[in-house]
Amino acid sequence: QVQLVESGGGLVQAGGSLRLSCAASGRIFRIRAMGWYRQAPGKQRDLVATIISGGSTNYADSVKGRFTISRDNAKNTVYLQMNSLKPDDTGVYYCNADVFTYGSSYWRDYWGQGTQVTVSS
Repeated sequence: QVQLVESGGGLVQAGGSLRLSCAASGRIFRIRAMGWYRQAPGKQRDLVATIISGGSTNYADSVKGRFTISRDNAKNTVYLQMNSLKPDDTGVYYCNADVFTYGSSYWRDYWGQGTQVTVSS
């Protein structure tokens, strides 16, 4: 019913920047929250940043001051601007959305397939 498509990942040197995008489509009535999570090889998937429809944001301590999450509600799109990238930022970044679909009676989380971010030293 809902699809999330991420883009913007790639290879960058330490200190560089990347901008990730995630567009949601489908039978969407309302998106309450959107966020980014990342997973390094052999590690669990951890929260990077989230943003709710009203604009409030939350960041992992490791990215505060370097990453900025934003969203365009009209386009059902969330962005993650990543500056001053470090090798520890390397991983697969997954988009998440909390969605109420047409005909549904509850909110449900949807996930994208992920986009690879690699930061070299």
